[in-house]
Amino acid sequence: MSEKYYKRAYKYRLYPTDEQKILFAHQFGCCRYVYNWALRMRIDMYYKQGKRLYYADTCLALTSLKQQPETAWLQEVVAIPLQQSLRHVDKAFLNFFEGRAKHPTFKKKGNQQSATYAGNSFTLRGTVLTLSKMDTPLDIHWSRPLPKDCKPSSITITKDEANRYFVSILVEEDIQPLPIVNKMMGLDLGLKSMVITSDGHTYGNPKFFAQDEKKIARLERKKAKKKKGSKNRNKARLKVARAYKKVVDRRRDYQHKLSTKIIHENQVVCVESLQVKNMVKNHCLAKAIEDVGWSEFVRQLEYKATWYGRTLVKIDKWYPSSKRCNACGHILESLTLDIRSWTCPECGTHHDRDINAAKNVLAAGLAVLACGEAVRPGRVKTQSGKPR
Repeated sequence: MSEKYYKRAYKYRLYPTDEQKILFAHQFGCCRYVYNWALRMRIDMYYKQGKRLYYADTCLALTSLKQQPETAWLQEVVAIPLQQSLRHVDKAFLNFFEGRAKHPTFKKKGNQQSATYAGNSFTLRGTVLTLSKMDTPLDIHWSRPLPKDCKPSSITITKDEANRYFVSILVEEDIQPLPIVNKMMGLDLGLKSMVITSDGHTYGNPKFFAQDEKKIARLERKKAKKKKGSKNRNKARLKVARAYKKVVDRRRDYQHKLSTKIIHENQVVCVESLQVKNMVKNHCLAKAIEDVGWSEFVRQLEYKATWYGRTLVKIDKWYPSSKRCNACGHILESLTLDIRSWTCPECGTHHDRDINAAKNVLAAGLAVLACGEAVRPGRVKTQSGKPR
């Protein structure tokens, strides 16, 4: 098999000492300050003067900023994470201008904090990781081993809203493709069941947020009664943050296990191209859609298919997978969400709504894979002759 190197991040729980927490807090604060300073400068230059700044421009300005007496404290921390913050601003604007993300926003002290160390700002020997300007190595819980003879390109230290510390080690890894299997599958994504496959198997939706919704609401009420700025308010905030992070961790673990299982068992996987940001505008379903996490699940399928030599096909978002009969191709004029099964008026075949959609997704995906064309059908005409 040919060698293919992919960038892969290994994330571990970190338990810093009290001294290290103080150093991290100083580093996080400086990185946040530099990020917000560069973001403000680029916004002012672009929207007031019509001039775009880039990483090289902000890097030169950062050198001058460090020499000013009121911001001389920026020289007390490691310089490379500050430069990485400028790169993050540059990347955020690039994603915004290319339509991949929203406009960059300013970082807040109460949100997740991070600092990225690259180059010679860290040393990793086996399982001993030491950062610049730190005398003692980091206490890391090595939940899984790193690849042998790996040379990390960067180290990111993160502190989340629940005051948990993590270290993410980015390496280039030779990931070998999995053996070829003679199996293809279409996936229909839903709310009652998270994934319905074309062979009739369903994977349930655990609804992690719905399970803890009452507990989170109770903690939020207790937090609201505490005086702003007090220690009790901060303790209540941490309890709320831990409850939310527990939901996120459980959901992410379920998505990873399910996406890995599907990619390992199938050579070709076909899914719908869902516009989740438009679907959540429906206030009746927004909470359930956010809880199930379709976008993250499809993202995991996509990069794991690339890693392991599988093929992921996304069909057209307008393809009527639920309203189309997979036996004869007849398309219903309308099919409301409360109808979970229906009988084709042309051929008389009885369909389960979700399984029928998964079979149509598989057929459409194979057509795209074979012909390389869009599978969006012509618009059906009503009795009045007008297309709908």
